[in-house]
Amino acid sequence: MSAVAIAKFFKTDSCEIYTDVEGVLTTDPDIYEKAKKIDKISYEEMLEMASLGAKVMQPSAVQSSMIDDIEIHVRSTFSNKPGTKIISEDKIDYRKSVTGVAYSKNNAKVSLVGVVDKPGVAADVFEPIGKNNINVDMVIQNTSLDGKTANMTFTIKQADLKKTLNIIEKNKEKINFKKITHDEKLAKISIVGAGMITSPGVTYKMFRSLANEKINILAISTSEIKISVLVHEKFTQKAVKVLHETFELN
Repeated sequence: MSAVAIAKFFKTDSCEIYTDVEGVLTTDPDIYEKAKKIDKISYEEMLEMASLGAKVMQPSAVQSSMIDDIEIHVRSTFSNKPGTKIISEDKIDYRKSVTGVAYSKNNAKVSLVGVVDKPGVAADVFEPIGKNNINVDMVIQNTSLDGKTANMTFTIKQADLKKTLNIIEKNKEKINFKKITHDEKLAKISIVGAGMITSPGVTYKMFRSLANEKINILAISTSEIKISVLVHEKFTQKAVKVLHETFELN
């Protein structure tokens, strides 16, 4: 973050950042040894990967460089190899739909079953959680066929699970739900790539490859350039490996 701030202050066009790795990799080499260096990656893709668990860059640094269009060159302190350029999307020729696979562990899932579906119910659920400085990640809501009740599922960090359950129980009368369930020791596995926008079938390939490995998906979240799934933590390495292979990142 400091390097980007200095580059912004001096109004430079680019910023070089030296790390202990040769650049931004397709995934964490500690979890899959066939991770490869990415030559070029867009600000948007890098921001997604950083926020999803990639440790090379801080999300705030990527966001700052994207706002001021300061190109970042991530290089190794111990090598003369060219590294990775983080640049604007219009300077990249997307030949692959997926650029990288990210993951984060120690997640938990909370589900509220039979929530009375009325205006403001989501605010009633998440307001006390937010006021207690608990960050909510994935949110999924399914409404019953009669439209009277809904099931609401969301994810948080495992360390916040007990506190979150206590908060919900204290607000049970206001929220009005039938029961609450939870699951812990979960991992969020994500594929990121601006090429997804013009590549049909990415979702199907991701889900099919995980199913073939008998990995059950507990929740799904998507954006234009990202698909995230929640799985049991014990499947983290297997999921990263199969997705890395499925989208030809090896």
